[in-house]
Amino acid sequence: MPRLLTALCLLALPLAGWAQLPPPVPQPLPPTTGLQQVELQTSMGTIVIALYQTQAPKSTANFLRYVRDGYYDGTVFHRSIPGYLLQGGLYSQQLVARRSYPAVPSEANNGLSNLRGTIAVARGADPNSGTSQFFFNLADNRRLDYVGTQSGLTWGYTVFGKVISGMDVIDRIAALPTHPQGPFAADVPSPLVVINHAQVEGEPSSDAKPAAAH
Repeated sequence: MPRLLTALCLLALPLAGWAQLPPPVPQPLPPTTGLQQVELQTSMGTIVIALYQTQAPKSTANFLRYVRDGYYDGTVFHRSIPGYLLQGGLYSQQLVARRSYPAVPSEANNGLSNLRGTIAVARGADPNSGTSQFFFNLADNRRLDYVGTQSGLTWGYTVFGKVISGMDVIDRIAALPTHPQGPFAADVPSPLVVINHAQVEGEPSSDAKPAAAH
């Protein structure tokens, strides 16, 4: 069962385009001034994310819950595809999945596009299956935007924030060589890059322990 779940996770973000569908209309991202921010302190540098709480209230509340609970501390970026995405938010340094909270409904139809530097909710085939995992868009991935409710693919992926500092860190992580490791057949960065600590800027650091692994 764990390997089946892993396979589903890997299929969650297809590389195939949506040639049969009308292309999404590009929309500019809202300004980030005054937005709540989250800092990810990784083993390769610090990333700061501004959250679009107005456009994606459920997704940002879910992300903040994991941050405040200390869930992301000690997790790794387990999937890197140069020119496409960098994914993390679930696996320990031993590549064991941590127990997550219940899934949140998709908010992909919020007008936010999967442009370079945005952060989005990773999910399975069900549009409403996103939990703790997220991915950074390394390029303008408009094919991952909401198109319609015809299928899990056309639902797209919920953008809920934007990197305002540390995109160079993300690019360095994405430039690392990748290989098969643990339950993954490919795309695991080498060496593993760890999120040492995540915190909401302006709030005291949480003493909560990360959720237990499965």
